[in-house]
Amino acid sequence: MISFFGKCVNNLLISIRYLFSGGSRFSHALSQAALISYDSLLISLVITFVSAAVIAIQVSKQFLMSGAEAYVGGSIAVVMIREIAPGFVALAIGARAGTAISAEIANMQVTSQVDAIKTLKVDPIGYYFTPRILAAAVTVPMVVMLAELIGIFGGLVVSYGTIGLHPQRYMHSVWLWLNTRDIYISLFKAFTFGTLIALVCATQGYETKGGAKDVGESTTKAAVLSTVYMLVADFIINIIFYL
Repeated sequence: MISFFGKCVNNLLISIRYLFSGGSRFSHALSQAALISYDSLLISLVITFVSAAVIAIQVSKQFLMSGAEAYVGGSIAVVMIREIAPGFVALAIGARAGTAISAEIANMQVTSQVDAIKTLKVDPIGYYFTPRILAAAVTVPMVVMLAELIGIFGGLVVSYGTIGLHPQRYMHSVWLWLNTRDIYISLFKAFTFGTLIALVCATQGYETKGGAKDVGESTTKAAVLSTVYMLVADFIINIIFYL
């Protein structure tokens, strides 16, 4: 784990240097943005909506029994923005797009396409990693923002359907509890998670040696490692900003 983390840091530094050297093309980053975030948008929003609905079902009746139904909207909004939306969106994108990144680069590695890039005097890490990291870092926060809106809306729908909470009371609670600081931290989490997904999965794919069987094993490792790194990063960010 320590050795792999060191490789990830080294690859990130190489990618940043490659980006500022002007070697990366905008069209490459744009195509990767479509593959990473746009193609994962629907599943991310569905997961977030369902998660908010489940939370609303759990808390609405309890709040109603204690006479605190006016706080349902605020509590759901805080939970969605602080943790659920960035975490679940990152897990969905990691499972869908992260594994695809790892499999693609691993396949290039075992079929000697990476060696072919080296013969053209092009840095394969910068060429393959930079557009993917840039695309994930920029677009994952956008998906998270949409997911937060969908999650709050999902809580509203379920709260109205289960306990008859008026949408105006729900939204009033949301505005009272909503804090711009939480939104900024949520977007910072999304930026960090997006960077980690692309970086960890690309590094795992790049380190693949062997044949088709090794590509499959590498893809599985990429999914596990990206999840672990995201959870650790989430824990550290929460300690820094909320402890």
